Amino acid sequence: MNNYGKRAEDASLESIGLNNVSNSFWNLTPSELVEDTILSGQGILTDTGAIAIETGEFTGRSPQDRFIVCDSKTEDAVWWGNINKKFETSKYQALYNRMKAYLTDRDVYVRDAYACADDDYRLNIRVVTELPWSNMFANNMFLRPTDQEIENFKPEWHVVCAPHFMADPEIDGTRQHNFAIINFTDKMIIIGGTGYTGEIKKGIFSVLNFVLPHEKDVLSMHCSANVGKDGDTAVFFGLSGTGKTTLSSDENRRLIGDDEHGWSDNGVFNFEGGCYAKTIDLSAEKEPQIYNAIKFGAILENIGFKDGSSTPDYSDCEITQNTRVSYPIDHIDNIMVPSKGGNPKNIFFLTADAFGVLPPISKLTAGQAMYHFISGYTAKVAGTEAGVTEPQTVFSACFGAPFLPLHPAKYAEMLGNKMSEHNVNVWLINTGWSGGEYGTGERISLKFTRAMITSALEGKLDKVAYTNHEIFGLAMPNECENVPTEILHPKNTWKNKEAYDEKANNLANKFNENFAQFSDDASAEILAAAPKAKATV
Repeated sequence: MNNYGKRAEDASLESIGLNNVSNSFWNLTPSELVEDTILSGQGILTDTGAIAIETGEFTGRSPQDRFIVCDSKTEDAVWWGNINKKFETSKYQALYNRMKAYLTDRDVYVRDAYACADDDYRLNIRVVTELPWSNMFANNMFLRPTDQEIENFKPEWHVVCAPHFMADPEIDGTRQHNFAIINFTDKMIIIGGTGYTGEIKKGIFSVLNFVLPHEKDVLSMHCSANVGKDGDTAVFFGLSGTGKTTLSSDENRRLIGDDEHGWSDNGVFNFEGGCYAKTIDLSAEKEPQIYNAIKFGAILENIGFKDGSSTPDYSDCEITQNTRVSYPIDHIDNIMVPSKGGNPKNIFFLTADAFGVLPPISKLTAGQAMYHFISGYTAKVAGTEAGVTEPQTVFSACFGAPFLPLHPAKYAEMLGNKMSEHNVNVWLINTGWSGGEYGTGERISLKFTRAMITSALEGKLDKVAYTNHEIFGLAMPNECENVPTEILHPKNTWKNKEAYDEKANNLANKFNENFAQFSDDASAEILAAAPKAKATV
């Protein structure tokens, strides 16, 4: 149902104070939103059929400008600190009043959508955006109600996104002119000063990371998930750039989702209705499913083009390394409908170790699984962010700390209980470097990573011998089908063994330094899983 202008009173925007907008465009089709984007000069149509836009000043999330309103609902429940920063209720109301004034006599785009493919946990969302392509992103990424459902749609949460509205830190109490603020009492998310679409997606993810574990006893997870031909579910945890989207997009398995899921007594379910994939160096050969999903209805963000054409150049990182595409999940052929699976048999923790230390695959004990889940390790490489000139360690609790309103121990406890209850195999996968650190070694071949994961899923690694890593204690298989034996034990790939030992020891110390903040809440089994760093002279 695609209506221009004012709708019936029961579906109006008056309940959130937006009763003085000029025109409200409700639930437009992708074609209509693409047309408005092009006519307003905000995007161009590529030769793939996808619309290409630029998000402006911000080409990624701004974690330091995400706030949660501190009130009676959140004060004692939220894990306050550098990740979850307090925002006063009065400041929120004043800022939102200024935002509403900004939207007065302006056109807005309204999208009715929902999160959670399991109807028992469905969350209805109304997204109000200043820009048409922001609204199209919401259509791509959230689950799409039927026309009949839209007729009687009642939102539980609202998102208001106005990229061109700038906060004034001195007046509004923000850090700078951009902001994303979650109000759990009013059930509102307000976003301003940034066009980066991921703020919409991750705002709702943060909401679910509070509501589901805290109120519904459902584990929320920053992971992708798929299902094999025999109905076996696999889950892939990992930070951005480690391969969640790529590795879960497998032509031999049906995709549940690529980024955000819940794990209830019923099994695993997707929060979303789309995928948000990195496109840097994308190719049809390496990632055919993602490549072929870039067609009409998809949105390309901050990409470059081949000279004099409308052909995307996925190697172009002039605007950012964080080039992206969003598309509805049905742009991929082999998907689960609805986006749900049973309890997982295998869990994979993905890390892109830029130091070349960790094995490409290792099997974890229960204690190691919890240790590495709480650690949430990966690494940044040179060029991915301003000022990063050499590999840097990144630890993000539960592989998603920026989106966790509760203490990481809550999610870790829930995961540990579920792993034990369902006897899940847990694997650590290094999608990073081998034979040396970044700049010296080589990135582990995607073909080999896929082969290792396939062997784990098919139970073939249950039949091989293992060797424990001398510092990290990880059980490394001595052989794996379709993978060169020499890369399975990382030290063997380094010409200088002493240099490897030094680098491994340094990384172990980084792990231990990071984990010190969680040690008081960790069991003896988890503490025993820490790497055994050797004393340095």
